Amino acid sequence: MTNKTGKPTTTDAGIPVASDEHSLTVGRDGPIVLHDHYLIEQMAQFNRERIVERQPHAKGGGAFGHFQVTQDVSKYTSAAVFQPGVKTDTLIRFSTVAGESGSPDTWRDPRGFSLKFYTSEGNYDMVGNNTPVFFVRDPLKFQHFIRSQKRRADNGLRDHDMQWDFWTLSPETAHQVTWLMGDRGIPKTWRNMDGFSSHTYMWVNSEGEKFWVKYHFKTDQGNDFLTQAEADKMAGEDGDYHRRDLFNAIKEGNFPSWTLHMQIMPFEEAKTYHYNPFDLTKVWPHSDYPLIEVGKLTLDRNPTDFHTEIEQAAFEPNNLVRGIGLSPDKMLLGRVFAYADAHRARLGANYKQIPVNRPQSPVHSYSKDGAMRVDNVSDPVYAPNSYGGPAADPSLTDEADMWYADGDMVRQAYTLREDDDDWGQAGMLVRDVMDDAARDRLVDNIVGHLKGGVSDAVLERAFDYWRNVDKTLGDRVEKGVRGS
Repeated sequence: MTNKTGKPTTTDAGIPVASDEHSLTVGRDGPIVLHDHYLIEQMAQFNRERIVERQPHAKGGGAFGHFQVTQDVSKYTSAAVFQPGVKTDTLIRFSTVAGESGSPDTWRDPRGFSLKFYTSEGNYDMVGNNTPVFFVRDPLKFQHFIRSQKRRADNGLRDHDMQWDFWTLSPETAHQVTWLMGDRGIPKTWRNMDGFSSHTYMWVNSEGEKFWVKYHFKTDQGNDFLTQAEADKMAGEDGDYHRRDLFNAIKEGNFPSWTLHMQIMPFEEAKTYHYNPFDLTKVWPHSDYPLIEVGKLTLDRNPTDFHTEIEQAAFEPNNLVRGIGLSPDKMLLGRVFAYADAHRARLGANYKQIPVNRPQSPVHSYSKDGAMRVDNVSDPVYAPNSYGGPAADPSLTDEADMWYADGDMVRQAYTLREDDDDWGQAGMLVRDVMDDAARDRLVDNIVGHLKGGVSDAVLERAFDYWRNVDKTLGDRVEKGVRGS
């Protein structure tokens, strides 16, 4: 065949190959020879080209863009990425939580909303969701929650009874499950959903003043959703619907955007606020802490290699830059370990050398060796040293500006505040945020899910679960399931 491209096929070592179609054999009808190294390379590479999928958030997609600061919030944080007028390159990955890498995009599930800011002071990652709360408040329960949403050990099938068994035995899930069963449980597209840090973080300004903050990325395309019937239909017609929609929108120049708003709580107010501000199952009412605009996130470039730029992207909440810190949120503190550990297991110890994970700022690290190490390492390879190696400079960090904690070693939940309980905010979401039509859809969604093979004992707990959220809602759910 004539080569019309002008580019010869080569081995991975750059050596031109003789054929794209035929193995090297002994005569036209003879056996393949073992020294056909190009055939061996092709088959061996194919056998190894899949990496382990993420445990949660396996199915997803993403794009590149930028974040532009539009308002001055420098009195709250010294982070370079949030200074007036600063424009920062970004990467985002959207995902579902429970489904495997080949699962439909339109299953009812929270959506991941993970951002990487390539700031001038290092990579800053925000690992969020499209909901402002989460199912559990302690990382010890996280693994069990995820397993309850995935597949049974005996038949390898997802199981509604398993899901409701966990939820009804864990009242703290009520707020998130109410979100999940409502309209926002299935966004119309990734472009039509908000993103939240969910966790509380700390901001520190140049004077060392500290604030507690929550991030709200509000979609500029408007919130929209799929009904359960529409989602089920789309799952059969196009399982990659959300991924396809984002890629095509950007390809056509229809660049989606989100406006970042912050809720900001003065540091001392956290001690007496009537909800525990670090409990991931709670929101801060906007009437107490209104949204403050910060800037705009715009996505304007699709990946050119999905595997390299999206599947190997590694987001981790321990990637914090000066001016941004952690809070006493137990789930956040657990994730600081878990995410980086997951990346090392899935991608290897040197995953931060993969181009999509590389910072745009200089790296002066003492990490060395290991599989897939590509950066050169030069002496000295230890610290402290007297040979000109990098040295830590505490003036470039905020580690001294942390929060204070003391007490006995205990295995207990957060200390309850005045209005802390597992049902109150879920009930307000139903009664005060949803309208009649949204409440009707909520009931239909719950009833449909509970009819999917939930055992009698778990059903009884589920009816009580929803009555604790809202008595009328629980009665309607039971009536819908029992058909009377």
